[in-house]
Amino acid sequence: MQTFDLESHSLRELNSILHAQKDDTNQTSWEVINARGSHAIAVGLDAPIEVTIKGSTGYYCGGMNKQATINVHGSAGPGVAENMMSGTVVIEGDASQYAGATGHGGLLVIKGNASSRCGISMKGIDIVVHGNIGHMSAFMAQSGNLVVCGDAGDALGDSLYEARLFVRGSVKSLGADCIEKEMRPEHLEILNDLLMRSGADAKPEEFKRYGSARQLYNFDVDNAAAY
Repeated sequence: MQTFDLESHSLRELNSILHAQKDDTNQTSWEVINARGSHAIAVGLDAPIEVTIKGSTGYYCGGMNKQATINVHGSAGPGVAENMMSGTVVIEGDASQYAGATGHGGLLVIKGNASSRCGISMKGIDIVVHGNIGHMSAFMAQSGNLVVCGDAGDALGDSLYEARLFVRGSVKSLGADCIEKEMRPEHLEILNDLLMRSGADAKPEEFKRYGSARQLYNFDVDNAAAY
């Protein structure tokens, strides 16, 4: 394992070294210590490496991630895994606003709670929150899955397109054009897979599914990547 100390080296040095890793790298395991809430840690990675961050992070940790597995042993500031393409980001603590926003792929796991606007404009990412989420989550969500093992705040799924929302607890209110929908066998299968992959202690049958009433837009989910 390669260890990088942010107390004695700069964030620019860290990200430059991580960006230099390619598909054939033999330095596949990295540990970042003394994170101290630094912004933009491990952004824009594009290699099958694993990065473990000891401590909480600031803005945009793991943003634009591709291929990498990023584990944060703490909480994350706004915009964690924003515009994520693939790979996995796991937050052991809580996440601030707009976690996973505009994400195109990969898996974001938040083992604590997520604040407002979790998963806004998601475009294919899978997000699993073990705790609760705040208001306006999944606003204009286009595709992908948002799984909430706790409760959801106001205006869940406002103006969403074809993303699937699964909530185990209560929903304070639904946003415009968001309705409760039937949980079919294929949805239980998707949900079971995501719960297992994220290590969530919940059963698919305990969740309700929410989605678009399709009254506000002209949208073809097959073309989601073009939006």
